[in-house]
Amino acid sequence: MLQKYFIAVIPPQPVFSEIETIKKTVSEKYNNKSALRSPPHITLHMPFEWKTEKEEQLINSLHNFSYIRPFEVELKNFGCFEPKVVFIDVAKNETLNTLQSHLVNHIKTQLNIFNQANDLRKFHPHVTIAFRDLKKSAFYEMMEEYQQASYSAVFPVTSFYLLKQTGKVWVPFSEFCFIN
Repeated sequence: MLQKYFIAVIPPQPVFSEIETIKKTVSEKYNNKSALRSPPHITLHMPFEWKTEKEEQLINSLHNFSYIRPFEVELKNFGCFEPKVVFIDVAKNETLNTLQSHLVNHIKTQLNIFNQANDLRKFHPHVTIAFRDLKKSAFYEMMEEYQQASYSAVFPVTSFYLLKQTGKVWVPFSEFCFIN
């Protein structure tokens, strides 16, 4: 059976709870539920399908992926992908870009998963707070509000996660810690 997965950085507390609060506020005010179906995260590898009977192979491969050491990520204000996605922006971070690039390459070469390589959009790290079911009119109203708003947080990145889709919800399934 095929299962959907994706790979992401999940911020620790208290940043996690701060973003959850923002997502819930947005959901209530703009009638947008999609962003509530996953924890706050920065996607490193977009969703892909994998056979559940080969799940152990997937997890072992990600454990074998080595990355240097922990680093920090700065979240700074809000941005959008017009006309459906509103997010908390991630400040430019070469270490995060390198992690994402090496991880995508590892997944492609070790697991033969190529869907990320076919995505011609450049990696633009962000934390989504509204998307998919956000109506166009609500998007513009929301952007008017959030372009004026500010948000700032810094958090350590010490691992990344494999998330698994359970029904319509994405849940952290396995954590992969960096080597110090």
